Amino acid sequence: MAENRASHYGEGVPCWVDAQLPDVEAGKRFYGGLFGWTFEERPAVRGPAAWALKGGEPVAALTRKADGRLPTVWTVYFAAPDAAALAERIRRAGGQVVLAPLPVGDLGTAALVADPQGAVFALWQPGRQPGFGRRHEPGTFAWAELYTRDTEAANAFYGELFHDALFGPGADPDVGRAPVSDVFPAEMPPHFLVHFGVEDLPAALGTAGRLGGRVQVPPFTASYGRVAVVSDDQGASFALLER
Repeated sequence: MAENRASHYGEGVPCWVDAQLPDVEAGKRFYGGLFGWTFEERPAVRGPAAWALKGGEPVAALTRKADGRLPTVWTVYFAAPDAAALAERIRRAGGQVVLAPLPVGDLGTAALVADPQGAVFALWQPGRQPGFGRRHEPGTFAWAELYTRDTEAANAFYGELFHDALFGPGADPDVGRAPVSDVFPAEMPPHFLVHFGVEDLPAALGTAGRLGGRVQVPPFTASYGRVAVVSDDQGASFALLER
């Protein structure tokens, strides 16, 4: 397992997550209560954001949706030494560039993309901010699962795109792939599901419920741990993972 305190991420390794919410202050109350996060204001891709801190280190960001028609979602960012070049590779491989690479002050450069089946994810080219300050511990990023309609096509696309991160020496990808229908209704669109680590899954589910969250998929056992899918009090879905 990679170190909890991380300072560098190779291309294709999940290095950041953020949530786009209608009400950031409500988000701070929910996630602060669930994960013990504290917050401070810093820049982000979509304007000012509440950066979530765990033990004083950045672990996520909450941003306000610029347009109410946009989805309320968690987005996973993959490290990209050259975001523009990687976005072009994604386009040539049949994906889509949703938001072209955009500088975020001196923190880094971000882009929003989608794979050929429509699953949206982001790229992060680090500047002053490499990504997570902590991960792989309770209250921090633990895993990202791609739920897709065609796992063979997804394996081919991501295997070519992020080969070293997924299969290279010492690979620690933090990413899995599964058919949508394994967990969700068949009509659910392909998507990445961000997982946060917890020490006690039933206790965390109880806390999420008291804070206004909702269980979408009750606890089940996956190859990487015990998982439950929940949504926060504004509708953003994520998973809780006990290992």
